[in-house]
Amino acid sequence: MATRIAPIAIDAPTAGIGATAAALPRWLVLVATAIAVRAVTFGNPLVAVDEQFYWVTAQRMLHGALPFVDIWDRKPIGLFLLYLPAAALGMPWGILAYQLMALACVVLTAGMIARIADRVGWSAGALPAALLYILMLNVVDGQGGQAPIFYNLLTIGAVALLLPRAEDRDSDPVRIGRNLLAMLLVGMALQVKYTVLFEGLFLGLWLLRREAVLGAGLQHVARRGLGYAGMAMLPTLLAAAVYAWLGHFDAWAYANFGSILDRRGDPFIDLVGAFFEVMVPLAPLLVLSGLGWARMRRERAVTPGAHLLLGWLIAAMVGLLVFGSWYPHYALPALVPASLCCAATFAHDRRARRVAAPALLAVALVAGTLCVVVAQSKRGNAAQLAAIADGIGHGSGCLYVHSGNSMLYGATERCSLSPWLFPDHLSREREDGALGIDQIAEVDRIFAQRPAVVVMRTPFRGERPAVRARVQHYLHRLGYDVRGTYLIGTVPTTVYAAPAISAAVPPRRAASRPA
Repeated sequence: MATRIAPIAIDAPTAGIGATAAALPRWLVLVATAIAVRAVTFGNPLVAVDEQFYWVTAQRMLHGALPFVDIWDRKPIGLFLLYLPAAALGMPWGILAYQLMALACVVLTAGMIARIADRVGWSAGALPAALLYILMLNVVDGQGGQAPIFYNLLTIGAVALLLPRAEDRDSDPVRIGRNLLAMLLVGMALQVKYTVLFEGLFLGLWLLRREAVLGAGLQHVARRGLGYAGMAMLPTLLAAAVYAWLGHFDAWAYANFGSILDRRGDPFIDLVGAFFEVMVPLAPLLVLSGLGWARMRRERAVTPGAHLLLGWLIAAMVGLLVFGSWYPHYALPALVPASLCCAATFAHDRRARRVAAPALLAVALVAGTLCVVVAQSKRGNAAQLAAIADGIGHGSGCLYVHSGNSMLYGATERCSLSPWLFPDHLSREREDGALGIDQIAEVDRIFAQRPAVVVMRTPFRGERPAVRARVQHYLHRLGYDVRGTYLIGTVPTTVYAAPAISAAVPPRRAASRPA
């Protein structure tokens, strides 16, 4: 960052962090911590199902595939563009590349948390808050390259630009320029994932209120508001214009917006469990944030900057709750303002700084490490992927992964027969009616083209039985042979080969051991 960050003062929470760490430059502590807690995932292509697909999509884009047309998903185009440089390196270096990109974003976001805490007068809590963000990422499945890992940096960059300054004046062109740049960053974040919408709406509304507080008239507020909204919408409008120019606007619009509304919800009992998986890790941070806010109100120490940060946290929580379906990584956007607001408690309450901060950091470290180790054992590793990729082979025939790992497309570089490469899209119950096509009809179309190799894992919760039965029907009717059954993490995954292919390669039944 351009602004020099001072070494950690001994007066900071030394008891919680240690005298040695207290003597180090802040950036070095953040870098070392991030590397230490994330290194176990480096080079593993199976960290999480989502980023597997992002990488594969970027790889296909390099060979001419157009997202939403040739390869389908709901994520905006910016997310896949982020993965392009890493995918260009191929495997295995491209896997490490995207993970190092994510590491850089984590460190920069944590550094921004500390810097903002400094600016609003919470310096004593700056480092614990930044470390809390890094450690809590592993607790909520953010150990890899999930979308919020990247767009959190854009969002906090926008907040840093919007923080009130003593020299702010109504018609100051520099201030207005910062505001416009902040909203452009929000717009760029929207093109990484649309879940940032509620945070962006809050920041836009806060800006309008700020204009009025500084004395702008209604006309000026309205005109500037249009400018700010235009900057936030610009990246999305640009994406829409490009797809309209290519003649695929309808495909872009449905994938990005219509399909989200068409997707079914999960069963109520699943929703309850998923909600607690998201909220339990966030609860301590929310409680600490509330305590800090109450303390500031009692001390009459609430500043405009504090209002902005608390409002941001509330907006992030609204964005988390409103979608009605949850995975642990859905907590990642709220983690930034929640960690930052904890700095207020650490700064204003010495006991919280000396007792609660180190205790929470220790718990986050242990819990995060356990979560990563357990996730890796369940999801698999590079050796297991290589074993099943070897079983599939790298021939010219096309691959259909009905259920399992989309990274198999990247590891084998085989062609596909459908734009719906992400296995859940055609196999999961809640996706029925939300793809723009009928799941079973698409399975029929795939098998009409005779895929050379089909991959299918054991049944899973949320799978649509009718689609699985259809695939099994074709495997039996068309004479596919079992080439092998492989263990990916804890999940047995079977490779089926078309008759001509299986005749050329002796069938085998193997189970790769977890490394």
